Amino acid sequence: MNNFIHPGFFLIIGALILPFLPHMIKKVYMLVLPAVAFGLVVSMSPGTYWVINYLGNDIIFGQVDKLSLVFGYVFTMIAFIGLLYSLHVDDNRQHVAALLYAGSALGVVFAGDYFTIFIFWEIMAFASAYLVFAGGNAGSVKAGFRYTLVHVAGGVCLLAGFVIHYVDSGSLLFGPVDQGTTAFYLIMIGFITNAAVPPLSAWLSDAYPEASITGSVFLCVFTTKTAVYVLIRAFPGTEVLIWMGAIMTLYGVIYATMENDCRRLLSYHIISQVGYMVAGVGLGTELALNGATSHAFTHILYKALLFMGAGSVVYMTGVRKLTEMGGLYKRMPITMVLYLIGGFSISAFPLFSGFVSKSMVMTAVGVEGHTVVWLLLLFASAGVFHHAGIKIPFFAFFAHDSGIRCKEAPWNMLLAMGIAA
Repeated sequence: MNNFIHPGFFLIIGALILPFLPHMIKKVYMLVLPAVAFGLVVSMSPGTYWVINYLGNDIIFGQVDKLSLVFGYVFTMIAFIGLLYSLHVDDNRQHVAALLYAGSALGVVFAGDYFTIFIFWEIMAFASAYLVFAGGNAGSVKAGFRYTLVHVAGGVCLLAGFVIHYVDSGSLLFGPVDQGTTAFYLIMIGFITNAAVPPLSAWLSDAYPEASITGSVFLCVFTTKTAVYVLIRAFPGTEVLIWMGAIMTLYGVIYATMENDCRRLLSYHIISQVGYMVAGVGLGTELALNGATSHAFTHILYKALLFMGAGSVVYMTGVRKLTEMGGLYKRMPITMVLYLIGGFSISAFPLFSGFVSKSMVMTAVGVEGHTVVWLLLLFASAGVFHHAGIKIPFFAFFAHDSGIRCKEAPWNMLLAMGIAA
């Protein structure tokens, strides 16, 4: 127990120190923090750590097993990549918010009780909301307020569910919830709100495109994937999630078809891709849960890469609409190649990571005889290839020359994209 250091606390405390450091030290410090946090996760052994008994209940900050370690690995990896990508940004508040966001997401992953989950869940909500406000325009402010209201409402449902669950069961330990109870439905609403399950999904496509360019990289990772993690823990085999997930995949693809804003299009694809994970959780078999976990892991990497690629284009050109871009392969060839790697992966192209993880979920669905759901997921997968693999690259990089003359993205952005790729 004495050897256990919580990576989430490490990042949160580190975030509070960051504003007081000299400028040059600060940049190194920003990269050292998530690198050390990754080392802390790698050095962990399965077990229960940092247990505090409060009013007869165990408050568990360090519940470590194979599932929490998988999410711990990728969360600390992407925190490093995201901070490297934002190294050129001279804004302490954004960096502090990003570290608090990553640290609180790790707090949820290693929490062993509902009380601890709720505390970190709320820190995560408000830290992420600041990254939306940091977009710095009128649209960002409006989207930030709507984002905050939705997540506060989801948090209230979550808290009510936790309290009722405690009254009914006498335990705060985090695990499956009895189906059909009031607590079951309230906790599920709280979780699927963060997972952006329609009709509780408009906050995502509303807020993420309005966030700061670097902030959107963190946003596309932590909120929805922590929701997938807690769904795997608390609601495996809940059949309604199979159909919710299938609807999500189609919803995201259909709206992406009509979208012209590159980051908003990618935001709709987050909803679509998380649908595969939610469907896997609902199926609840070993292969389905492993597939949902694997797809969360790969999605974090390739979706961050896609947002970094699109963000680099927006940062260098000042243009967000695909129809106003074109011919950028001459100006930003490295960004183009790295974006295409993310595009091939999200499209489940053979030899890329998304091919493996998405196939696991779809195989699990097919094996269990859910033919209609399998066909819906297959249709959605084709749509993803059309949008993220063809539409964005064509309009941004290969279409008619728009006359935009810009330079390649800064070295730190390219390096971050290279690592993710």
